[in-house]
Amino acid sequence: MLDHGVPFRLNARVRRIVAPNPGVMTGAGTNTYLLGDEQIAVLDPGPAIPEHIDAILEAGGDKIKWVVCTHTHPDHSPAWKAIADATGAKPLGMSPEDKMFQDETFKPIWELEHDDVLRSDEFTLRAVHTPGHVSNHFCFFLEEERMLFAGDHIMNGSTVVIVPPSGDMKAYIESLQLLLEYDLELIAPGHGEVMENSKAIVEWLVNHRLQREAKVIKGLQHTGRANLDTLVKVVYDDVDEGLHEMAKLSMSAHLIKLQQEQKVLQHADDDSWELVNS
Repeated sequence: MLDHGVPFRLNARVRRIVAPNPGVMTGAGTNTYLLGDEQIAVLDPGPAIPEHIDAILEAGGDKIKWVVCTHTHPDHSPAWKAIADATGAKPLGMSPEDKMFQDETFKPIWELEHDDVLRSDEFTLRAVHTPGHVSNHFCFFLEEERMLFAGDHIMNGSTVVIVPPSGDMKAYIESLQLLLEYDLELIAPGHGEVMENSKAIVEWLVNHRLQREAKVIKGLQHTGRANLDTLVKVVYDDVDEGLHEMAKLSMSAHLIKLQQEQKVLQHADDDSWELVNS
């Protein structure tokens, strides 16, 4: 149930409110989660749309004590300030390291580090640093429900775009592999419905990225030295051409990873790429 503005109870500790910002990159809209009933943490407050902010405040009121952000893209964090101003809630998260597509208004009182824990009488929320989509991305593990709030690290129905330089494919794959160390049962994404079979989903995503990376190498074997416009048509021949501009961002992240591993090299004079020793 992804109706905008309607609190929907997922379990004893969690409610979800979907923001009215549907789109190609956001699906039905950004998922805002309310954890707890007596002392509430608002996780991913979403865009600063007045009707969405009103829905959060109506559902949580003066029981809202924390505002937690997985990252600071403009569809995930900007509503933090209105909620904090209205309730005195403490903002938690990591400040952005770059200015590319970021909500620069976000000013956390608690700058999170990996494995920090937010505890209340109702829940235990563990911060899991998961750079990749962007460098300041965190997932949050609700231990009592074995539920992972995945932000934009894992989406339901699509794969995540990795945008260099803040986005890092090597870090993204390693962050996915890190999640396999947790006792996950459910994944609550930033967009879309809750997902079961969590470990199988994470393993599939790791394999999918590595298969795409293999296709980048195979593509360069086919094209020889090539720029992104040429290469994307080969590497993403299974993706609608209307999405190739976005695909080039993730492909660039793959190429940067391969460059770090000394498997490809970039020619600065024309922004082309080729295999090492090709």
